[in-house]
Amino acid sequence: MPTYTGISSEAFRHPLDRQAEQALRSLPGFDLIARKFVEFVYERPQLVYLMGNSIQVGPRQYSTIYQMFRECVRDLDIYPEPALFVSQNPQANSYAMGQDHPYIVINSGILDLLDEAEIRAVLAHELGHIKCGHTILIQMAMWAMNAASIISELTFGIGNFVGQALIYAFFEWRRKAELSADRAAMLVLDDLNTVMSTMMKISGGSNKYAHECSLQEFIKQSENYQALDENGLNQVYKFLMYSGAQGMMLTHPFPVERVHYLQTWVVSEEYQQIKNGNYQRSPATGAVNVKPETPESEAEKLRRQIEELQKEIDKMKKSD
Repeated sequence: MPTYTGISSEAFRHPLDRQAEQALRSLPGFDLIARKFVEFVYERPQLVYLMGNSIQVGPRQYSTIYQMFRECVRDLDIYPEPALFVSQNPQANSYAMGQDHPYIVINSGILDLLDEAEIRAVLAHELGHIKCGHTILIQMAMWAMNAASIISELTFGIGNFVGQALIYAFFEWRRKAELSADRAAMLVLDDLNTVMSTMMKISGGSNKYAHECSLQEFIKQSENYQALDENGLNQVYKFLMYSGAQGMMLTHPFPVERVHYLQTWVVSEEYQQIKNGNYQRSPATGAVNVKPETPESEAEKLRRQIEELQKEIDKMKKSD
């Protein structure tokens, strides 16, 4: 497998990912969301949960998976090595989280459905998110959406800022970020068919009927999907589906679209230059770095949060 020593995420980051992040950061309320996120959300509880309710991969736990994982970490030049967990869940899914202590979780459904090369593609994809600094924004997006929908106005100062435009921008960015992570998988695997077959299987694969699935037919399906855009009304339908017309906004592009984007990139001069070792080099840093406005101890922070919450409760009592 190819190794990209010193590679910067900017070398392979999809321009739509970059544009969507810039649009998100420019919206009113984003900076406040960033500060509040750092104040109220911490990585440690999530890591504690994973340590207690999943299997941490290592030399003596899922040793084959761990070896592939370490090779992917090396190939994308990621340091320090993130933690990797396997969660008991039949859904073929995976995700990357964390900023100070990044980690990846893959469901057992991934291990049951995919072969080793395809599992490597999933690991490289999630490491691509970490390499690009996506994880902090993903966590911010999840927190902001939950704050807006669950506790409504009691959002510790963000209620008036988490508007529809900001929520939409978060979802739009999350979809575009997947395109960069797909490129990371492509660089590590150096095998377009394997990356595309991974997408096909996660879309609707079956162990029992795997012999009846055709990657070429899936590629043809992707081409037919792109051809739908010749009708302007179909473009409207696509936009509405991504924007929540069916009850919820989508966090990932449709797999057939991801296949199309990858096929286009693999034949590009940019991809060939990276393969030849001509790529941007820089320390691996996240795309988004947010800090509290002023440092304060955990005790002071907790005391202030309690006081703010009590004030909100008192206001509600007075209004009754």
